[in-house]
Amino acid sequence: MPKWYLRDWANISDKGKRAETLIACHLLKAVEGWTDLGYGDFELGYLRDKAKREVDFIVVRDGEPWFIVEAKNGDTSLSGNLEHFQRQTGAKHAFQVVVDADYVDRDCFSYTQPVVVPARTFLSQLL
Repeated sequence: MPKWYLRDWANISDKGKRAETLIACHLLKAVEGWTDLGYGDFELGYLRDKAKREVDFIVVRDGEPWFIVEAKNGDTSLSGNLEHFQRQTGAKHAFQVVVDADYVDRDCFSYTQPVVVPARTFLSQLL
């Protein structure tokens, strides 16, 4: 079943849905920008299996899974689905991006294991 996102996340009252839509819009902008700049052929999708486990986003670069993202408003307990889908897809990176968390100065893409990162940190390292 497809997922749909509005581009105006500010008018979404549910904090969790607003967080997911905010991250979706920024990832879409990055994927389109990287492709337009000639860094490769990028795609944005989501993952769900028959057991109804899901991860909010997957970014594919040149046909290969690059990173997966679970968007949360404030939950910092790492989702087990990240590890599961990272193993299944072979994605190099897996992030739980938390919107209601303070910026930290670290390179998100230096981690190859699933990691919780503040949205401000993660988004600053995209396009």
